[in-house]
Amino acid sequence: MQLEIYSLIALKDQISVSLEAICDSYSSLLWDIEFYQCGCFEVYIAASPQNVSIFQRGRIVARSDDAQHFGIIESLQLETDAEKGDYLTVTGRFLACLLERRIIYPTITANGSYEDIVRKVLSRNVISAGIRNLPGFSMGTVSGDCWQKTARMQVSYDNILEWLYGLCETICGSTNVRLDGNALKCDLFSGTDRSLLQDDNPHIVFSDAYNNLLSFSYAADDAVQKNFAYVLGCGEGNARKRTTFCSGAEPTYLDRYEVYVDERNTAQEEDVTDAEYLEILKSSGAEHLVQPKTASESAIAAFSTQYQYNKDYFVGDYVTVEQRRFGLIQPRIQLIGMVESFDQNGRSLTPTFKETE
Repeated sequence: MQLEIYSLIALKDQISVSLEAICDSYSSLLWDIEFYQCGCFEVYIAASPQNVSIFQRGRIVARSDDAQHFGIIESLQLETDAEKGDYLTVTGRFLACLLERRIIYPTITANGSYEDIVRKVLSRNVISAGIRNLPGFSMGTVSGDCWQKTARMQVSYDNILEWLYGLCETICGSTNVRLDGNALKCDLFSGTDRSLLQDDNPHIVFSDAYNNLLSFSYAADDAVQKNFAYVLGCGEGNARKRTTFCSGAEPTYLDRYEVYVDERNTAQEEDVTDAEYLEILKSSGAEHLVQPKTASESAIAAFSTQYQYNKDYFVGDYVTVEQRRFGLIQPRIQLIGMVESFDQNGRSLTPTFKETE
């Protein structure tokens, strides 16, 4: 597997991308794909004048076997040592990090599908925003039912990258920015259910019984849970607009964990009815709900003959994880991150799982 290094040059509203070098002699590579946040990478390579000239900040690092994820070099660290040798550490994030350079300005009130809301935000701040444009940026493919659900919301001054991934976590979708020739394409998508709780797709089961679950740790914490929101909007005293929000049936008694959401700065515009304004408040309430905290870390077999990563299953998919020795079964759990590591010991996979409703 080779690394490809590209130059990225902005030409007003367009970009020019050209291949600068191909590298296959690095000491180690970490390739961290995340579902609810921007992924990152690290290349550890022997330092030489040639490598220092190749790996420059602002250049793109790609893998010959990955057409979806492209990293942009953000940090370089050169260390010289007479005994151990000279090494260069190259780090950065995937191309979605470019959205971190923009905020949502001015206030946007949107009503429609989540896809339409994202399109509106990106159009006004990234795609059709004059000198605020990200050159070569446009919407790509959209897949997954979660992006067709509807909402009404008002958003202003949020960092676009943080806002977009926050929205993704709320609706269980994700986004990725990929390189497509001389263009940057922003895709919206969702994971596929491959757990034992469905029969539409082949089951993916990681289990000590199948020898594809090498190690396993699990922890759960209810203390951070918030499942019922009181949302107060504009106005003063008893005249403040207010509503509540919960997901599904209203929780009661010991199962109820309340949170207060202050949205006094969310203005009700003249063309927004009271009912529409309350829907905006409900959308804010949904963003403040917190599921019980769980931590599930595992090491899975990188060269399993049963399932191959990025062929049989992907980050964002729902799978089943079993630790039969202790009788712990997670029948439907989401794979929200995967760190691929390549070094002198070979390839390893370190997944991150998250329980869902």
